[in-house]
Amino acid sequence: MSERRANHSNIGHAGAAAGAMPYYKYRPFTPIQLTDRRWPSNTITEAPIWCSVDLRDGNQALIEPMDVDEKLAMWELLIDVGFAEIEVGFPAASQPDFDFIRRIIDENRIPEHVAVQVLCQARSELIERTVEALRGAPRAIFHLYNSTSTLQRRVVFGMDRAGIVDLAVQGTRLVKNGLAALERDGTDVTFEYSPESFTGTELDFAVEICTAVAREWGATPDKRMIVNLPSTVEMATPNVYADQIEWFIRNFPARDSAIISLHTHNDRGTGIAATELALMAGAQRVEGTLFGNGERTGNCDIVTMAMNLFSQGVDPELDFRNMRHVKETVELINKLPVHERHPYAGDLVFTAFSGSHQDAIRKGMTHVRDDHWEVPYLPIDPADVGSSYKETVRVNSQSGKGGVGFILEEFFGVGLPRQMLVEFSKVVQEMTERLDREVKPDEIFNALLDVYVVEGGPYKLVEYDLSHGKDGGQRIAAVVEASEQRVNVIGQGSGPIEAFVNGLVDALNEPLNIVDYHEHALSTGKDAQAICLLAIDDGAQGRVYGVGLSANTVTASLTAIVSAMNRRWADHRVVGRA
Repeated sequence: MSERRANHSNIGHAGAAAGAMPYYKYRPFTPIQLTDRRWPSNTITEAPIWCSVDLRDGNQALIEPMDVDEKLAMWELLIDVGFAEIEVGFPAASQPDFDFIRRIIDENRIPEHVAVQVLCQARSELIERTVEALRGAPRAIFHLYNSTSTLQRRVVFGMDRAGIVDLAVQGTRLVKNGLAALERDGTDVTFEYSPESFTGTELDFAVEICTAVAREWGATPDKRMIVNLPSTVEMATPNVYADQIEWFIRNFPARDSAIISLHTHNDRGTGIAATELALMAGAQRVEGTLFGNGERTGNCDIVTMAMNLFSQGVDPELDFRNMRHVKETVELINKLPVHERHPYAGDLVFTAFSGSHQDAIRKGMTHVRDDHWEVPYLPIDPADVGSSYKETVRVNSQSGKGGVGFILEEFFGVGLPRQMLVEFSKVVQEMTERLDREVKPDEIFNALLDVYVVEGGPYKLVEYDLSHGKDGGQRIAAVVEASEQRVNVIGQGSGPIEAFVNGLVDALNEPLNIVDYHEHALSTGKDAQAICLLAIDDGAQGRVYGVGLSANTVTASLTAIVSAMNRRWADHRVVGRA
């Protein structure tokens, strides 16, 4: 033990009272004795059975619970996304839940392949009310639960293990008898049992009570029940939950007659990780909500879970191609925001401000293949969830040349030569520091024009005329203003640019050489404009860039030459406007 830790330990409770957090009040979770655990070697190769509990578990956690119309909007979203099992409420305890269930049944809004799940306690009058709500549904899951943890047995129920088992078995018997009429009417009924607070329940007792329930229900391999093992309160690291699930599955005698289901909460912030590891341990089904809404810190976030599978090349069997619509609909109904950094869905989730990240993304995008996505810092293609490559890079004071180059290429189709990009990125850096905020794409482009389109220097192109020259070349006759005096420029060359440069050299008696040239179309159609970026080099001052912008490509090129000449002449640089 380090000296610091030794001294800290000696402080004890007195130190905690003096200011340290009272960690001594809590006990570590006892590890599961599973020395030959197998789940760490497993991988998830297919999607689980998904069950959305947004309309029940998620709804009860809202500050303002959904009304029937909001429930219907959420229902339609869940159907569109692809859920085949949806928990719709607690109809025996809530009139809005009852009304909603009757509405989707009476209006034939339940697809044949979709099962509606309901929660109910084991009391005959509640079961009768639930059956009334479900009458006419094509498929239904009846979810019965009772708490089994040592803590709840002691402080809530005051019952021993035998009493809790008897409670579950009697409840199962009531449900079985109550659902008989529903099955006779043609509803395909599945029974689900949850030993609530499974993570705080002795594993041998969890097996004992679930075995007794399965026996009472009469579960068989041909008609399996759902055994849902909830992490009602997340009490330990995710690997412990996986150990609990593997131990249970190994020791549950009715394993072939049950679908093992998970229902995790996020008290420790690892609900998704716990769910993934528990699937590796052998579970087959996942209950959760879109974006993790739920009691306290929330439920398992099915959006992130499904997209994690997607990112590993596994079909999630849920459709999030229009993630923005899913997010906005859920925010509207739940009246809760989805965080900007929420995995796969947040407004900033694909955004890089860091200069090194931006440069890597920009370079990675040039190597993307249609059949294989591999771009630094982007685990998935933003387009797969309805986003855009343009949204991946934004520029602030932390950014560098990579971000500036990416913005100009993606938004305006303008690729700057490296030396020009290095030079211009310093201008943008100064702008972000001066404004003390992020700069928008239009601001960056306007700054580019402000710096490199220079018409206010000693040189100005007044007019020009092109004609055929000797040997199939071109001849130019131009008028250039030089220090407020008009100079006639006559030149010949293989093209208009060479002809103009040759004419300028003769007319001004100055060395002039074009060493870099790039031309891009900024738009299409009759109003299309071209932008020309080039550099001149007179052998003395080095490379100087200029930009020209015009609907005519020749005019854009000649204007770029004049801009470069003005910038060479100038002793200062023009900074971009905000």
